[in-house]
Amino acid sequence: MSVEVEPRPARSSVPIESEKRMMVAAGRTSVELGARIASRLGVGLTDAGLRTFSDGEVYCRYAESIRGADIFIVQSTCTNERAGLTVNDALMELAVMVEAAIGASAHRVIAVAPFYGYSRQDKKSAPREPVTARLVAKMLEVAGIDRLLTMDLHAGQIQGFFSKPVDHMTAMPILTQFVRDSLVDDVSNLVIVAPDAGRVKLTRKFAQKIGAPYALLEKERPAQQVAEIGYVIGDVRDKVAVIVDDIINTGGTLAAAAQTVIDEGASRVYAVATHGLFSGDAFQTLAQSPLSGIVVTDTVPPRDGAPDLIRVLTCADMLTDSIRRIFTDDSVSEIFAGENQLF
Repeated sequence: MSVEVEPRPARSSVPIESEKRMMVAAGRTSVELGARIASRLGVGLTDAGLRTFSDGEVYCRYAESIRGADIFIVQSTCTNERAGLTVNDALMELAVMVEAAIGASAHRVIAVAPFYGYSRQDKKSAPREPVTARLVAKMLEVAGIDRLLTMDLHAGQIQGFFSKPVDHMTAMPILTQFVRDSLVDDVSNLVIVAPDAGRVKLTRKFAQKIGAPYALLEKERPAQQVAEIGYVIGDVRDKVAVIVDDIINTGGTLAAAAQTVIDEGASRVYAVATHGLFSGDAFQTLAQSPLSGIVVTDTVPPRDGAPDLIRVLTCADMLTDSIRRIFTDDSVSEIFAGENQLF
């Protein structure tokens, strides 16, 4: 007697490959930038349900399911006066958002921190000092990020503090285009100025992109957040000088540098930087300086009360392109032809 075996039905209800899903959320220091990025990607900004309890603790609960999604959490670890957050609040909030995403079964959690707080504490400059940039890297990795997307680290070697992949962007294309298109009609009248020896590599590349010469300011730092400008190495006389840096903080060093360049005979002096922190009395200091203009990007949310000489350019397009490439597993360095690793 033969026994007929009924064939098993195909399991069409469980696909072998599921469609990838992207989600974008933003912490409270970067809500506006996160919204710009989400809009350019054609997705809605996911509500992270952030709030602070009366004792200062941070709470997060995503308003919708993020199971199986690649979630990009946009949060610069910086101060945001409008949101009432310090850099430490922002860092803790980012860690809480990462933890919540992991607990909600996200497929990948990518921290998008255009400004990486504590980046200037990247080495020991004196005995018994912490290397806090390394500590922040450990915190983010313990929190559970799968990779970090950031922009213009104060020192490129901070990438070495991570065991997870780090995608390092640079605002140089945005800033060089602005300088070339908006400051002078003839680039032969320009000179690009490095504020100290540590920025020479960046300044040289910046000058090459524009097709202008560069000069160097000799600077000493007798104490934290105190700088003494010595003299200019290079020719700035009768030229429009552009001081290039990664961070503008209190503005004291920049104001002193601008005065030194003017004293050396420059006709005008501008400043461009990726991250405009503008802490303390920076606005007053810079408004009283000989600077004709300052250009920064929105990696750090602009403070209220900025003087008219400060202009903010958005880096949302660049970050959007990078996020899209990370999501589709394409090359990120192609955006910059590999030059995002040179400084």
